[in-house]
Amino acid sequence: MAGQRKPAAPAGLETSAVTPSVSPSDAEPRRILHVFRAPVGGLFRHVVDLARLQAATGHRVGIVCDATTGGERAVQALSDLAPCLALGVTRIPMRRNPHPSDLACLRAVAARAEAVAADVLHGHGAKGGAYARLAAVPGGRSVIRAYTPHGGSYNYRPGSLLHRVYMGAEGLLARRTDVFLFESEYVAGRHRAYVGTHGRVSRIVHNGLSEAEFAPLTPAADPFDLLYVGELREAKGLPILLQALALLREEGRSVRLLMVGSGPDAGLLQAKAEALGLAGAIAFEPAQNIRSVLARGRIMVVPSFAESLPYVVLEAAAAAQPLVATDVGGIPEIFGSAAGDLVPARDPIALQRAIARVLDEAPESRAARFRTLSDSVRQRFSMKRMGADVLSGYAAAFRARRPGASAEPARVEAA
Repeated sequence: MAGQRKPAAPAGLETSAVTPSVSPSDAEPRRILHVFRAPVGGLFRHVVDLARLQAATGHRVGIVCDATTGGERAVQALSDLAPCLALGVTRIPMRRNPHPSDLACLRAVAARAEAVAADVLHGHGAKGGAYARLAAVPGGRSVIRAYTPHGGSYNYRPGSLLHRVYMGAEGLLARRTDVFLFESEYVAGRHRAYVGTHGRVSRIVHNGLSEAEFAPLTPAADPFDLLYVGELREAKGLPILLQALALLREEGRSVRLLMVGSGPDAGLLQAKAEALGLAGAIAFEPAQNIRSVLARGRIMVVPSFAESLPYVVLEAAAAAQPLVATDVGGIPEIFGSAAGDLVPARDPIALQRAIARVLDEAPESRAARFRTLSDSVRQRFSMKRMGADVLSGYAAAFRARRPGASAEPARVEAA
């Protein structure tokens, strides 16, 4: 495949090629409270997977998340997860952007942590990370604060006002962080460049997949040519995808697109599709199980402007689904030696040409190429390793809290 690129782990951060060993003293049962905003998308999947893994290894786990997002799918997912949540689920209204109501949320997180005697507060995403690190847990209990960024505030354009504000906030919050658990080398590098390391314990813990996700797909009888699965937001590059689709159809290709998901820009995207004369070429459907959806499209397209380490790319790659994606964030980490096949973001002509190349590729060659990518992802993105790496990070943070403990030495291991 064209191009070979493997990003190096930033200095001072550790990635693991093998599942780390955990000493018996480090493996003692913990009371872990995961704090995040929206129970939707890849971040939510990450928390659900961790909760199951941690409960299965004897830890007691709970969740604090937003009460206003996710709809019935979130209610059902949390209900299905309930047997793994010995510390329960607490849902409170949370705003996406900074708001005076954040003070009430901080008090609620602190009260819940005290009520369940949590000894790990693990914040996910910018809002969950702020709550987990700022919540003042009463009683003088020793609680470690773990933080997993999921892109978000790290994706603003460097030098912009919002980037400076959010990176300044991350610098202040870093002082209340015991362990950083970055999901991608990309975000770890952004943190090191714009926030600094602050001598805290840090790990790169890639999102992981289960073995079942590598099972072959059975294609639908009449599949769409193109498939998009995810949030319906302009930042996901969807206007560029619509322009690329229009260009493909101008060439005389009767290409159809299935868009699966929901989001704040759904109405705007439907209006843009009509303005481009694409209303009959696109079907919009609500969020649903990704495995069944993958079988309904010939090519998955991920046209994002920014990402961390998107599950939708991992899941499509695992299933050997033909895939066209942009060269942003942690996506090159997923593609590995095939990263040269990625497309520049915000370029409808480049996206149209990349889609056309995959459409025109000989079926046997296309299948072999994406089977190779699937095999590579299987070797590098294990769910069990993800769970063990997170627990290893907690353990290192607890060790660093012990009297006389020295700072963890900087070390980098090839993933």
